[in-house]
Amino acid sequence: MEGKRDEFKPTNQRRRLERSLLVALGTQVQMEGERWRTIDGKAHEGDRGRRGWWVKGSSNLGIGHGQHTLNVLKFGAVGDGNTDDSHAFLKAWEALCGARGRTSTLVIPASKTFLVSHVQFLGPCSSSSVHVQVLGKIVAPEANAWSGCNYDCWLCFMGVHGLVIDGSGQIDGNGETWWNKPPSCRRPTALHFHVCHNLKLSGLTHLDSPNNHITIHSCNGVSISNLRITAPADSPNTDGIDIAGSTQVQISGSFIGTGDDCIAIKGGCSNINITKVTCGPGHGISIGSLGQGGAHEQVEHVHVRDCTFNGTQNGARIKTIPGGSGFARQISFEQITLIASGNPIYIDQYYCNGKANRCPDVGKATAVSGVAYIGFHGTSANDEAINLDCSNRGCTGITIENVNITSSVQGQPLQAICNNAHGRAISTVPVVSCLLP
Repeated sequence: MEGKRDEFKPTNQRRRLERSLLVALGTQVQMEGERWRTIDGKAHEGDRGRRGWWVKGSSNLGIGHGQHTLNVLKFGAVGDGNTDDSHAFLKAWEALCGARGRTSTLVIPASKTFLVSHVQFLGPCSSSSVHVQVLGKIVAPEANAWSGCNYDCWLCFMGVHGLVIDGSGQIDGNGETWWNKPPSCRRPTALHFHVCHNLKLSGLTHLDSPNNHITIHSCNGVSISNLRITAPADSPNTDGIDIAGSTQVQISGSFIGTGDDCIAIKGGCSNINITKVTCGPGHGISIGSLGQGGAHEQVEHVHVRDCTFNGTQNGARIKTIPGGSGFARQISFEQITLIASGNPIYIDQYYCNGKANRCPDVGKATAVSGVAYIGFHGTSANDEAINLDCSNRGCTGITIENVNITSSVQGQPLQAICNNAHGRAISTVPVVSCLLP
């Protein structure tokens, strides 16, 4: 219900009358409290300082509680790919987030393309869980249509617990219009989740983000499955999934092929499990980078299993920047298939933030320990199939076992090289004779 809401001061009798009329028309009514949302960084007020009504179209006639289905078209979205549907999405979010009782579902319908600008979807919501089903396509504006170029994210979810986003639709970041902009212009992450506990993402296709495709930050209890994330191999910084400050994250059954890390696990992460992910093109599955700007960062209990690296620049990589502190420990990569992957097994403690040169040792480094590489099979695109380039303090507790890596170029010999790496190797091709006890 839009228009002169400031003038609407319902009595109990008027509330009952209007509720009856709306229900008779097949519409549901529910109370909502104070909420704020933003578009392009500007605040838009909804019922601040008073109680108001929101109205949603629904096939259900129950009021206030129970299962509700909302369609974004009912809130004014057009879905022609040209009309800015941002306000309609936020009105639909108000209804979804304000619904009480059992889980409500917001449907983004199939066969429609929704142009949506920079928006923030804020929690907490009234229900313990909310569901967004994306069946159509959501597309970002071209870069020159944004007001300025200093955005952290395009579709931003903050403080929304029990959020489920699934479906067979697409989220298209329109990144090609951003990738050639100058470095001073901050390119947004397409989909960002901050403090969204018990989060589930499944089924969607994510295309051409200006920057990272999905960022998980300060979230506990995350399940990501059956995603397809793609961007050109030469697209800058288009990580598939970046995780920071989060715990209990499960990623499974997904394809990620981008211009940067397929998955990057950054500081503050623990209990991360990744299974059955196909990665390529891209820079592999990375721990880090850690220690930028001398930061103290910790990562532990990360397990990667039954994954494939196909034509990637790196495979299983740990990257830390000299001068940092903290640790990366209790990490395993197991049952990994390699198809012409560069740097299949790689510890880089002289990472220089993407620069080609090796950063110098500064006497301080993140401690790397308890790392296992087990069951690697396939081909390497470069001569150094195993490269353990540890800091002067050394990496400890390294295990390399049951590894059989040959060259993608027939007859080309491969090698393993180590620098200050301590551990053991059992049944490996190439032979790893460089580990220290």
